[in-house]
Amino acid sequence: MENSTYIGLSRQVTLQNQMALLANNVANINTPGFKANKPLFEQYVTEPRLMDGEEMTQVYDYGQYKVEAQGALKLTGNDLDVAMDGPGYMMVETLEGTKYTRAGNFTLNATGELVTPTGYRVLDNGQKPITIPQGARDIKITNDGQITSSAGGAGQIGIVEFDRVQDLKPTGDGFYATEAAGLPALNTQARQGMLEGSNVQAVLEMTEMIEISRKYQSVNRMLQSEHDRQRTVIQKLTEV
Repeated sequence: MENSTYIGLSRQVTLQNQMALLANNVANINTPGFKANKPLFEQYVTEPRLMDGEEMTQVYDYGQYKVEAQGALKLTGNDLDVAMDGPGYMMVETLEGTKYTRAGNFTLNATGELVTPTGYRVLDNGQKPITIPQGARDIKITNDGQITSSAGGAGQIGIVEFDRVQDLKPTGDGFYATEAAGLPALNTQARQGMLEGSNVQAVLEMTEMIEISRKYQSVNRMLQSEHDRQRTVIQKLTEV
């Protein structure tokens, strides 16, 4: 296979992966606390070929990164909704261990525990579940995550920050996982009755999707042209 074909195919694979990331961003445009993801690229140079000693440069997408910009805070009026104003994340207990989220659309389960929409328990700073007594009224959540009600204190939402936010890996349902230890949330405040919206910019994402589609079609035309060239050469050689 000719170098131009290898290079074209590598470019198409990269564009396809980039399109998948953009499609996921658009699909989560209304997901509370969602952070848009962008691809990371680098140049990949193959080993010299035995026949002619030539190297070949290809496009290699080796990962992705989160857009760290905070989404807009939207007022909901729900006492159990909590938005993070700052870089912090809230701790949640999952089947795979402690994970982190900025999606604060919480509710109470049958035993009065504060949980996510998927039923995972929200943890306090000691990584223990938070329970609000049955029938409690006037639930208040302070800027540092302290929860009080007519029945007294109910604990403090576990909020942490990270030195390297990019180390947080998305695992679905608005959760992130990392082996790094969380740090005290010195630059984050909890906002009761609000939710952080997605930071996805719909117009920019759609524009980029159109651009990627055009690039993919352009590469496809190049590959077809190269295929026609090779076929013509082979036909002429067989006629000799």
